[in-house]
Amino acid sequence: MSLQNKVAIITGGASGIGFAIARRFVSDGAKVVIADIDDGRGEEAEKELKDIGEAVYVTCDVAEKLDVRNLVASALDAFGDVDILVNNAGIVAGADLLELDEADFDRVLAVNLKGAFLCLQAVARHLVDRVKAGGEPGTIINISSINAVLAIADQVPYSISKGGVNQLTRVSALALAPYGIRVNAIGPGSISTDMLATVLEDEQARDKVLSRTPLGRVGEPREIAAVAAFLASDGASYVTGQTIYADGGRLPLNYFAKEAD
Repeated sequence: MSLQNKVAIITGGASGIGFAIARRFVSDGAKVVIADIDDGRGEEAEKELKDIGEAVYVTCDVAEKLDVRNLVASALDAFGDVDILVNNAGIVAGADLLELDEADFDRVLAVNLKGAFLCLQAVARHLVDRVKAGGEPGTIINISSINAVLAIADQVPYSISKGGVNQLTRVSALALAPYGIRVNAIGPGSISTDMLATVLEDEQARDKVLSRTPLGRVGEPREIAAVAAFLASDGASYVTGQTIYADGGRLPLNYFAKEAD
């Protein structure tokens, strides 16, 4: 699944799943633009990736249209083109439905859904112009979640935002199909990242997660990166409008994978 000389923008790329995707893409020959708001981690990620290939870090709040425009401009300045977008940036705000603050709801939707739209639109405009000029179409990958289909009662805006990401994926795939531009999504299950760290450190909470996971383990960021590498490659040339769930078998499960303690 070579991505040789492809240019990829990865939002939320300084850590977790985003960084794993960035590392995989660079290893597969791509030139990567890491976008994040954590400058410390972003600069560390750039330094680490430069040991194996080409990468730059750009500060970007995906909820801000001007930041997104500057991100695409920075990618073009650095590498001359953009072929791939991975919309990975995401946040959570846990609260009971009746107590959820409006500002927290707005903040999560702004990053997870509006941010994905702004980045997708900006990169799609570039790709459409390139196709019209006789160039090759690119591809867009949105990072969704199993919680786009399932739900967690105290993660209201997160679940809603990821449901929106799935529909953004379908709508965009249809709109961009005439140009040959593919849009897909990945829906991770429980993955070993900072976002899940508190759950994994609690034995009872971890057991609860594993009781709903037929493969009996938590996933690794590199496993999501492998799916992203496939979707970005020519091997997925006839795949668009799809969400691929890498969840250890959770979505098909009706009861429990094992007895809960």
